[in-house]
Amino acid sequence: MQQDALTFAINPNANPMPEADRLKAFENLGFGTLFSDHMAVIRWSADKGWHSAEVTARAPFPLDPAAAVLHYAQEIFEGMKAYRAADGRAVLFRPEENARRFNESARRMAMPELPEALFVEAVEQLVRADARWIPAAEGSSLYLRPFMFASEAFLGVRPSKEYIFCVIASPVGPYFKGGAKPVSIWVSEHYTRASAGGTGAAKCGGNYAGSLVAQAVAHEHGCDQVVFLDAAENRWIEELGGMNVFVVMADGSLVTPPLGGTILPGITRKSLIALARDLGYTVREERYAFEDWKADVASGKAKEAFACGTAAVVAAIGKVKFPGGEFVINSGETGPVTAKLRDALVGIQRGQTNDAHGWLKVLEGV
Repeated sequence: MQQDALTFAINPNANPMPEADRLKAFENLGFGTLFSDHMAVIRWSADKGWHSAEVTARAPFPLDPAAAVLHYAQEIFEGMKAYRAADGRAVLFRPEENARRFNESARRMAMPELPEALFVEAVEQLVRADARWIPAAEGSSLYLRPFMFASEAFLGVRPSKEYIFCVIASPVGPYFKGGAKPVSIWVSEHYTRASAGGTGAAKCGGNYAGSLVAQAVAHEHGCDQVVFLDAAENRWIEELGGMNVFVVMADGSLVTPPLGGTILPGITRKSLIALARDLGYTVREERYAFEDWKADVASGKAKEAFACGTAAVVAAIGKVKFPGGEFVINSGETGPVTAKLRDALVGIQRGQTNDAHGWLKVLEGV
């Protein structure tokens, strides 16, 4: 049973955060530690399909110790943002792309697909309920986390017959401390993120859990992030722990690893490819070896590099460390192409420049 539309019951939080407390919290926004008053919830069961849609007070879920998600990790999520545009409007950036990718993840994890219109409606309903939680300060936004998990209580290796879909919201500042300054990355020698036929293209929690030990190694070496190489040859650059990667060449072209099942199809990545081509840059989606990257930086053939994703948007890569050495890119500074692309993307997201692609969804009256 697949419903394209449900009526959301709106149950306002009886004890929302006092306005003075919210404003105080907004003075020093971190990332993912402060949450809004409400959540949007839809349930699924094998006999009813999608049902019981509501916006209600954010609260813990009662969860049976035998809930399938705790034992078999059927769980997926998305990351997206609501912005307060320059003219005061509340806007979403390409929410239909998140809905589409969410269902791609659901298919890979043997979970029920949520109609795209219903996904977007759930997000909109939450943003409308918590519009006061959208920060307006530069670099800030309302981070939205749609997710779904298996809730049936049983022990057995099969897809669950019950699921909960939920959207929560968190007002955030810059993802990296210090804002948009270049980041340093560590090349993982012993760990890989995904392999052919695996779940690399799905946005599931297990992919991130598997990256945490490599991220810890990166921190031990004084780096902000880890970059993974392919699992088959341990040669080709794939992606960072939670971001896609681009290299800017001396001829003005950009290189980014191709999608092929082991790399998350980032919506920021997809948007930057389109914007770069709009600006006249050639973008090549092709395999790029780490040894070539190291040699190209040394020779001057590779001039810049950056990572991108919903949380961090665009972050220049200033230093790359690896077992036995390191190299610095563009003197450790943000390069002109990186800055230009970041400004182009952020300008659209915040309604400051012309949205020629029609990527913004305006929430009227919010």
